Amino acid sequence: MLAILLISGFFSFGQNKKTQPNIIVFLVDDMGWQDTSVPFWTKVTDFNKRYHTPNMERLAREGMKFTNAYAMPVCTPSRVSLMTGVNAAHHRVTHWTSPDKDKNTDFADSTLNSVDWNINGFSPVAGIPHTFYGTPLPAILNQAGYYTIHSGKAHFGSAGTPGSDPKNLGFQVNIAGNEIGHPASYLGEKNYDNAKNGKPSRNAVPGLEAYHGTDVFLSDAITTEALKALEKPVNDKKPFFLYLAQYAVHVPLDADKRFMSKYLKAGLDSTEAKYAALIEGMDKSLGDVLNFLDDRKIADNTVILFMSDNGGLSLTPQRGGNAWTHNLPLKGGKGSVYEGGIREPMLIRWPGVVKPKSVADQYVIVEDFFPTILEIAGVKNQKIIQQIDGKSFLPILKNPSFKDENRELVWHHPNRWIPAEGPKIHFSSAFRKGDWKLIYDYRKGKLELYNLKNDIGEQNDLALTNPQKVKELALLFTKQLKKWDAQWPTYKQNRKVVPWPDEVN
Repeated sequence: MLAILLISGFFSFGQNKKTQPNIIVFLVDDMGWQDTSVPFWTKVTDFNKRYHTPNMERLAREGMKFTNAYAMPVCTPSRVSLMTGVNAAHHRVTHWTSPDKDKNTDFADSTLNSVDWNINGFSPVAGIPHTFYGTPLPAILNQAGYYTIHSGKAHFGSAGTPGSDPKNLGFQVNIAGNEIGHPASYLGEKNYDNAKNGKPSRNAVPGLEAYHGTDVFLSDAITTEALKALEKPVNDKKPFFLYLAQYAVHVPLDADKRFMSKYLKAGLDSTEAKYAALIEGMDKSLGDVLNFLDDRKIADNTVILFMSDNGGLSLTPQRGGNAWTHNLPLKGGKGSVYEGGIREPMLIRWPGVVKPKSVADQYVIVEDFFPTILEIAGVKNQKIIQQIDGKSFLPILKNPSFKDENRELVWHHPNRWIPAEGPKIHFSSAFRKGDWKLIYDYRKGKLELYNLKNDIGEQNDLALTNPQKVKELALLFTKQLKKWDAQWPTYKQNRKVVPWPDEVN
């Protein structure tokens, strides 16, 4: 078992609890960097013009926009990192977890064996096989006096393990969250299910029976219930932590009839119109939250952190269809360690601290949410089981020009995500320091080098022309992976270990 780490700064109650800010994490599923009318690049693109997200625009006006915010290439690793402050290479939940216990979601590969990753996800309880054991964020906040609410998608751990129930992580209220990774349906008239012959499907959304048979879209149902739950801490004048994790904009692409017509009239086909409507429905949820804060006159003491859990799902020909997510100019999409799979829309509003209309170019990553939120809450000197890899971005919130080009970021995905072949969506890891990014494709035994400042689309591989930079980054990359004892794949043919980055010729 990992040694208990005493983190200085946590869990000291020197400040008056009345001044503790309320904290809301608004997490979106599968939302790409371009899937919004808020431009996160240096210019507005045609894709930004396609979507209508006025409440994201409001957050950007009233808060800070992060142009270099990252998550993991798939969902569960990001969610575990957010809840624990630990990088996926370290917590070993490197892929999405199945709703069913002890089921490996990796597809078989002809070249490499599947690694022994934590297929059951995160556990707040020690001794659960194939899980990462740690101290979860909501449990710490709850002990610090916060009223903790979970609403929406959880997907922290498989069924039958403690991590499948958000209440085991320290949430006092759980709305519609369990082990499933996407809904069977977004439609209330279908009971948020896709039952066949009267038998509920595995991905039926739980706990929303009050909305069954209605025309209430899922994004609205979990938002309405979350805001109802907030009435208690607001009336009790108690700080709250709301984790509102939208199932949107993950498939299935059910039509949100309130928004479909405008996109069809704009010339989008029915699939892309459904996706755009799903995005606008998510944005409406954000607006409902902002309006609630205004109505209760608590907006000035509430921090809102908006993020997506991985890049947009770009349905390439290898997956059997056309794209509805357009991550361009970024390369790749969900499942890839190229920028399209990991770079996310991120916005933060904190009145009185974050300067309105500010833009931060410093790169951050999803495990940074854990130490940042604890620092925002003023939590100090708390015993935490796991070693924290994340770094607080509070200095960035106070100074958007903050720079740290020595920061090292790691993405580790030693897994096969889909059965079909595709561009860098299997068995790849990546490392960033400053503007430089190194990508390692294990199956090809190849390192690629990109300068993201000059080449955000990763079109110009500089590995051959800058071998010294490749060597420098490969050494640092390997050192970090070995420090974390990251699981490493082996070849099927001879069971030999795939070379580490610094061993690639």
